Amino acid sequence: MTDSTLTNQNENLTEEEKAQKLLEEKDSESRLRTYTGPMGIAITVLLCVWTGFQLWFSTFGVISAINLRAFHCIFLMAFTFLLYPSYKSQKRSRKFPPIVDLILIAAAVFTFGYLIAHYTEIARNGGRISTSEVWIAAVALIVVFEASRRTSFNLAILAAVFLAYNFFGKYIPGQLGHNGFTLKRVLITQFWGTQGVLGTGISVSATYIFLFVVFGSFLKYSGFSKFINDFSLTLVGQTPGGPAKVAVLASALMGMINGSAVANVATTGTITIPLMKQTGYKKEFAAAVEATASTGGQFCPPIMGAVGFVMAEFLNLSYTAVMVASILPAFLYYLGLLIAVHFEAKRLGLSGISKENIPNALKVVKEQGHLVLPLVILIAMMVKGFTPLLAAVISIFVTIGASWIRKETRMTPDKILAACVEGARGAIGVGISCVIIGVIIGTVTLTSLGLNMGYLILNVVPSNSIYLTGFLVMLMSIILGMGVPGVAAYVIVQAVAVPVLIKVGIAPLPAHMFCLIYACLSNITPPVAISCYVASGIAGSNQLKTGLLAVRLGLIGFLIPFFFLGNPILLIGASSDYTLWQSLWACVTASVGTVTLVGALEGWFLRKASWVERAALLVVAPLLLYAGVTTDIIGFAILAAVVIYEIIRNLREKISK
Repeated sequence: MTDSTLTNQNENLTEEEKAQKLLEEKDSESRLRTYTGPMGIAITVLLCVWTGFQLWFSTFGVISAINLRAFHCIFLMAFTFLLYPSYKSQKRSRKFPPIVDLILIAAAVFTFGYLIAHYTEIARNGGRISTSEVWIAAVALIVVFEASRRTSFNLAILAAVFLAYNFFGKYIPGQLGHNGFTLKRVLITQFWGTQGVLGTGISVSATYIFLFVVFGSFLKYSGFSKFINDFSLTLVGQTPGGPAKVAVLASALMGMINGSAVANVATTGTITIPLMKQTGYKKEFAAAVEATASTGGQFCPPIMGAVGFVMAEFLNLSYTAVMVASILPAFLYYLGLLIAVHFEAKRLGLSGISKENIPNALKVVKEQGHLVLPLVILIAMMVKGFTPLLAAVISIFVTIGASWIRKETRMTPDKILAACVEGARGAIGVGISCVIIGVIIGTVTLTSLGLNMGYLILNVVPSNSIYLTGFLVMLMSIILGMGVPGVAAYVIVQAVAVPVLIKVGIAPLPAHMFCLIYACLSNITPPVAISCYVASGIAGSNQLKTGLLAVRLGLIGFLIPFFFLGNPILLIGASSDYTLWQSLWACVTASVGTVTLVGALEGWFLRKASWVERAALLVVAPLLLYAGVTTDIIGFAILAAVVIYEIIRNLREKISK
């Protein structure tokens, strides 16, 4: 087949087919096997059994933490080897799984089943491990790496590097070296302890992540995503650049729920990107808007793609505290993106969607507004002090009940079954990522790599400079987060980078939030920028240009963490030194600062801005983003001068006409 034939075939693909093709190349979850006959029915039943198991034991059932994690691992491994092909080109439609995969499933069931049966006995004996149990740990680790290779190859490679560090770190001179560890010591830490594969990562996967992925699936099948799109159209559809603003709002809300920037681009992007291009936006800009909007959902409250629950676990705080602290950074991120879209539309002279193509707001609320009830119940329960797990389970059942309020949105038994199956399948990839990052965390704990990295950075940074340390941690966070799912990226980054920030005097909550935001933003940071890769493929744009434009559109997201690093007033409730009113005023000034920053970058404010005006706006932005009386006064004074100057220019032009 010639290259021209291939090109013609690609051109004939629909937007959905392009997205699926790109997603299959970058996202292993889109390459799942399908089974026909009895095996297909059996897997559907097993996925539903897994969902029921997790819902029961995460809330009302009684089971030890270690046993819940081990059972969760068994389910994860079994479904990984059943559903994920061992290589990309392997036949996906099957009647029965390959023999090799059945052997791997048996190995996973035996090793983790042995741990379930004997863990209590071993703990009572003071943690003494026999030689055979060391080999069981070795087999389990091999199975975990094979599962990770199929679901997240980049993460498997990274974990292998960390695992090798246990053995070869003794040959590294200086502070990054260590005294070396035996194979037995490493295997005990990685499998039989609670710092390795059965540590915090799998704990969060077995509870928060699984439940909220299933919750997102139920919301999808209730018609919530259609409500989001229609409601966004009614809000901003007719304004200049309406389709791009709809893309921002819809992608933010869906990304917040599903926690996967790449999958969100591939689903919502097939609709929003062509619409933006038809409106008049350049293809690179359209792709960058979708990628940037989808990425921010991972740190957008109230759900934060389940990452917030992980952070709450690490900080030993209530999720409400984490959620409230993330409000302002997420708001400024999306405010900056919406303003960028608006200014670009004004600069290009673009209009919104015609009125006849906009649904009636009252009709949308009347016919679909009840679908937001599960989110209201979820937030209300967490604010009232109920555990996020119980709130999620109750919200899942509320989703079903709410859908029955109107016949058009009613979840029939087949939709409920599909939601259970899709939710469980969606939890596999991120679950395996949480298992394999246990290897990374186990290595960091055993070798004290995090502390050693901190000492190394502190030796390089003069006088414990907060901002220079933050810059180095930012680079570390972006690099470690490239090509890794959002939750897994944050867990990896916090293990290595958070101790560094805490050592220079940063409070734990700002330190974790700093690392979370940059780990998420790695999705739009070249050269990897997976979200941009998928978006540019749908738009037919240049990938590098799309990635660089996405960084520009999301620039406020790259800057805000530095402003709350030294002054946590931008994280509401993070410090008792600031009142709510002080935080709200900081929100106002930071919002104005965000608008001026975007105006400087886009070359538009009240009108097309000259280079002098853009330079002035660029000076105003950091003055208002930084919380301080003096900087606020100076910033508003310069901004007033720019506004007056632009008004005078407008008047002169009108008079001259």
